[in-house]
Amino acid sequence: MLAAIPLMIVPLIAYNLVLVGLFGGGVAGLEATVISLSMMSGAVWTMSLGDLLIVVALVLLFIEVLKATRTGPMSVMDHMLSMFVFIAFLVEFLLVRDAATQVFFILMVIAFIDVIAGFSVSIRSAGRDVSIGL
Repeated sequence: MLAAIPLMIVPLIAYNLVLVGLFGGGVAGLEATVISLSMMSGAVWTMSLGDLLIVVALVLLFIEVLKATRTGPMSVMDHMLSMFVFIAFLVEFLLVRDAATQVFFILMVIAFIDVIAGFSVSIRSAGRDVSIGL
């Protein structure tokens, strides 16, 4: 049953925790520097909390695509729950003032790609699983 839980809920929860001030001061907390590295060129590369959320979401998207290759009743449940997570992203983006940021929009697009890729991969792999009695 735990395999059916969509991983894209993690960035959604993390973003909302940032908004309530757990990891920073609201939307401004997304700009908080997580890491700063001096490059050999002399430039300074920094990663903000918002950037880190996007990177985590992309890693989770990769895992979700791998999960989509499974067949069975739990995969259908996983796709349904992924759709609900995307709908939660969409509703929050449209109705919550602090969710109208570039970071949240990119997270919502990643959740949408998760839904589309999940259905596409499942349909493609299910077509290969069907034997026609040859």
